Amino acid sequence: MLRSVNKHNGIPAYIQIIHMIKSEIILGRLKPGDQIPPVRKLKEIFDVNINTVLKALDKLRTEGILDSEQGIGFFINKNLNINSEAVKEIEMCVKKLKKLEIDLQTLFIIFEEVWKNVH
Repeated sequence: MLRSVNKHNGIPAYIQIIHMIKSEIILGRLKPGDQIPPVRKLKEIFDVNINTVLKALDKLRTEGILDSEQGIGFFINKNLNINSEAVKEIEMCVKKLKKLEIDLQTLFIIFEEVWKNVH
């Protein structure tokens, strides 16, 4: 869900915007080919300066996640490949971990260590 950025958590606003847009794509709420809201609307949603929105969108365009059409707007890259099977696997794993009462911080630590050691 797109919402205003947290201006007090130490994470730059443009990074938070990038993460929110990527989350919307990964979770399937934004699909390849979809147009995202206009920059001025995003400015209102995120409650930031318009240059902050443009910086985030430019980074997403550079990463190949967004395409832009002059005078029309920004779109999710039509060729973007989201591995929905991986998302489902992670959802199942998280459900199991929550049942085991593993908190998010511990999950990050475990994930990082496992990631480093799997070849």
